[in-house]
Amino acid sequence: MPSLNVTFTDDEMEAVRTAAAAEGKSLKQYLHDLGVREMQRKRFTAGAASWADRLRDEFDEAFPDEVPPSQRGTGASAA
Repeated sequence: MPSLNVTFTDDEMEAVRTAAAAEGKSLKQYLHDLGVREMQRKRFTAGAASWADRLRDEFDEAFPDEVPPSQRGTGASAA
C-alpha cells in the first residue's frame, strides 16, 4: 500500500496530534481521514456549484426581483 512522509514543524505536529487525540484517532488514521474528507468536500462543492448553475435560470425566472449577492450594495441601503 502506498504511503507518504509529511514534514511538520514542531508546533504543527503538536497541533495535529492534539486534533487527532480530540477525535480519538491515531495520528495515521487522522491524517488519512483528513485527506479523504478534503477530496470528498471538493467533489461535493463542485457538484453543488454545478447543480446551482443548472437551476440558475429557473430560479431567476421564478424570483425575478431577487438580487444576487454579488450585485447587492452594502450597509443599510442594501436592505
